[in-house]
Amino acid sequence: MVCLGNICRSPLAEGIMQHLSDEQGLGWEVDSAGTGNWHVGEAPDRRSIRAARNHGVDISRQVCRLFRKSDFDEFDHIFVMDKSNLSNVLNMARNNEDAKKVSMLLGDKIVPDPYYDDAQFEPVFMLIENGCKEIIKKLVD
Repeated sequence: MVCLGNICRSPLAEGIMQHLSDEQGLGWEVDSAGTGNWHVGEAPDRRSIRAARNHGVDISRQVCRLFRKSDFDEFDHIFVMDKSNLSNVLNMARNNEDAKKVSMLLGDKIVPDPYYDDAQFEPVFMLIENGCKEIIKKLVD
């Protein structure tokens, strides 16, 4: 799960997808990263932590990190939150196999960045949760 700073959207996506995977016994390993390095080593944004907690998902122990080329080797799928993230991650792809792993979490729709609007964290949580459920349907069925 990749967004810009790895403090709002991608930590939520990591937490939600891991929670859903665990509930369904899928055994998936989910992680998140950012394309920008402003928050490396920090916890997710407190508003993301709160939104997740409101839905029974704990993301408080996550640590923000930068997306790296080795993520293409470690993960089968890389989901990004918006077109800027998509471009940044695809620019790091070493070959077509790397590029094939990358897609937008919500298909052709973006996950808006809630950073500058406290009221957007709950709607963004719901968007991400719905997107994760759709991904699970596609990958498991």
